[in-house]
Amino acid sequence: MPPPRASARLEALSDGVFALAATLLVVSLEVPRTYAELEAALSGFLPFAFSFGALLAIWSVHAAFFRRYGLADRITAWLNSCLLFVVLFAVYPLKFQAHGMTFVLFGVGPSPRDTVRDLDELGRLFALYGVGFAAVFLLVALLYRHAARRAEWLGLDAAGLAEARFLSRHYAIFVGVGALSVALGLTGAGIRIGLPGWIYGALGPLCWAHGAWSARRSRRAAETTPH
Repeated sequence: MPPPRASARLEALSDGVFALAATLLVVSLEVPRTYAELEAALSGFLPFAFSFGALLAIWSVHAAFFRRYGLADRITAWLNSCLLFVVLFAVYPLKFQAHGMTFVLFGVGPSPRDTVRDLDELGRLFALYGVGFAAVFLLVALLYRHAARRAEWLGLDAAGLAEARFLSRHYAIFVGVGALSVALGLTGAGIRIGLPGWIYGALGPLCWAHGAWSARRSRRAAETTPH
């Protein structure tokens, strides 16, 4: 029987916090008493699906880090605790944004005009969501950076070290896009067309460009390394 992972307690605590966050996404839904109330309740499940999917994506990123490294030192525990705190903080902004996105994409649920008073308030909402988004991925990037610094202790070879550094940069891109959304929301730039929200679409091209750049860099390093 293999020995327990050093990070098992951290992972167990983290899974419990993610479960609590998932509960908070749906906790306001009450059992309907009439068919009309049932229809109204069902209209809230599409935003729940969006927000639950986003939460699962964060959980999978978190789980992947511990599958790779299983760190449980003081810095890892501190960064992980901060990450869990931010996840719980971000639950309600995530849920609120999911309702707005559901209306924009499918016309389901209350209109943002009924839930947000003016463009200034909408900008602050985008900024609040962006702060949570950027904070989550900043902590993920820092976890990978810490793993790269512990490469010798972890027994990482050159490829493993390169992967840790790549993933730290990869998630730093998420931080940059989130910070840009915050700036757009606070300044009101493009707020009428929802630019602070659409800007997250830049993640795909930016991550692809970073992957292509990293691959070229690795090939050049391999070509210049003496055999």
